[in-house]
Amino acid sequence: MSTSPEDDRTVLSSAPPPAPTAVGAHERSNALPPGTRLGEFEITGILGEGGFGIVYLAYDSSLERQVALKEYMPSFAARSTEVHVSVRSAQNAESYEAGLRSFVNEARLLAQFDHPSLVKVYRFWEANGTAYMVMPYYRGTTLKQTLKDLEAAPDETWLQQLLAPLLDALDQIHQHQCFHRDIAPDNILMLEEGRPLLLDFGAARRAIGDMNQAFTVILKQNYAPIEQYAEMPGMRQGPWTDLYALASVVHFAIDGRAPPPAVSRMMADPYVPLAARYGERYSGAFLEAIDRALAFRPEDRPQDVAALRALLGLDTMAVRTAPPHAVPPAAPPPAAPAPDPDRPHPRSDIAQPARAAPRGRAMLLGAGAALVLGAAGWWAYSGMQGKASGAQAGKAAETVPPRVAAAAAPPASALQQAPAPAPAPAAAAAPATARAPAPAPAALTPAAALDAVMAGASPERQVSVRVENPRLRINRDKIRFSVRSSHAGFVYVYMVGAQGNNFELLFPNAVDRKNRIGAGATLDLPRPRWALSATGPEGTDRLLVMVSDSPRDFSATGMATEGDVSTFPFARAAELLRRHTGAAPLYAGTPVCLETPCPGDYGAAAFTVEQVRE
Repeated sequence: MSTSPEDDRTVLSSAPPPAPTAVGAHERSNALPPGTRLGEFEITGILGEGGFGIVYLAYDSSLERQVALKEYMPSFAARSTEVHVSVRSAQNAESYEAGLRSFVNEARLLAQFDHPSLVKVYRFWEANGTAYMVMPYYRGTTLKQTLKDLEAAPDETWLQQLLAPLLDALDQIHQHQCFHRDIAPDNILMLEEGRPLLLDFGAARRAIGDMNQAFTVILKQNYAPIEQYAEMPGMRQGPWTDLYALASVVHFAIDGRAPPPAVSRMMADPYVPLAARYGERYSGAFLEAIDRALAFRPEDRPQDVAALRALLGLDTMAVRTAPPHAVPPAAPPPAAPAPDPDRPHPRSDIAQPARAAPRGRAMLLGAGAALVLGAAGWWAYSGMQGKASGAQAGKAAETVPPRVAAAAAPPASALQQAPAPAPAPAAAAAPATARAPAPAPAALTPAAALDAVMAGASPERQVSVRVENPRLRINRDKIRFSVRSSHAGFVYVYMVGAQGNNFELLFPNAVDRKNRIGAGATLDLPRPRWALSATGPEGTDRLLVMVSDSPRDFSATGMATEGDVSTFPFARAAELLRRHTGAAPLYAGTPVCLETPCPGDYGAAAFTVEQVRE
């Protein structure tokens, strides 16, 4: 979530659950400390702070689930007691009350809707001089970041699949005479299963009660149509306003730039239609529909969602149901050596920025930007984000959930042991004989937890692993392996190091979040953008690949976050195991999906690699 003072975003939980906040951190803000209880909700961390509110990660003890809890806390307010909020100065009292009503109105608005591409509000209430709303803890990355990560502009099918659910969501709110008014690439969250989620209804809530429309001067210039700049005769806002913004998002996806600001189009319009520039890559009907929605005058645009859907052919064309991240880009890059970490994105205005090394972790191997994982430094993680140097890292970090991207990645099933000799395929291990998940391990060790995950696998879901180099020379070799799965799903790679006191989730990670795999497909890991290098100590490292029917949520394991990958801390393992009531082993995570019940089957395959000094 953005921490900009002007940010009033509803929720943007694109990061994994936060690690415990350092002592004294809350003394510098108005945030409630972890452990604070608000009814049945216990605060466990902070997801973000903005100028009008704070979003927490919380545990719902009544329904035993993690949620995002947002508290109304404008910058001109403070805590008069541990939880009570009051205005700092009497001159801000009227603004505080107006903002509080607006906050409650937003929650009430969102609570009316139940659409998979709209933020869901479970409940909201007023207490302690302020107000709260509780929402699902959404995990994903913004569409803006997703597009930056693609090697080329997405193809037409990818964009159709993005637009279909977003248009359905807009149609639902438009039928209630509500308009979003702030659609942009950073206000669309791409969830880990590929579904787009429309965020930030701050502007929409201010429209409740037919308030004066002039307030929407607070806008994103390149995505807002002319009628949002001021109230003008004959230029009222309506569904066409949101359609212009959504078409601007598509323009950004295709061109790498948003359209010119609407105010610059008043006299001599500099806009060049997409149909005149990209006709060789997209169908004329698709581009013309987007150009129509980007017309300067409101009356020249499609007047409602149904009209735009008809122009796009969504009502007559069978758009595949696969999520956008399962669709390859229009022009995938040719096979080539690993990309240069500092190579700009083909669309230079949205080039991937370099990222500094996280505090407390070492960036090694010079230009390779390798990140040491684990307290003992068993592996080096080589990514494309940034270059640095430093001392050996501390604990590993929790991975950000799978990012929507152009290629589909597989899930993993049944346990398998890799051969000890040089490059050779690993023999398929016998599938687990019992479908029921194994009981909690008697000895709370990483190896026992890994065994429990293996024992909980479904025998009918076959996964095999081929290891190219199971014997690795320390500081010289990198591990390479491939995964094949009988069922489609989501791939997760665990590792327990040679010393047996560290348990990590290596994939998906912050550099590579595309973890889907198709049925019968093969996934080669690591991909060129990252690498796993042997850094010692000597010994045998155990790895396990899981392929899950549904994405998995590992928040109940206490998985820690500090960089690009994840680690399972065992300090609270006994407590977490006592509280765990799920069908799967604790460290297999919890399946997350829209269906009820959510398919939780998974397959698993295990293998080992040996690190040696030569």
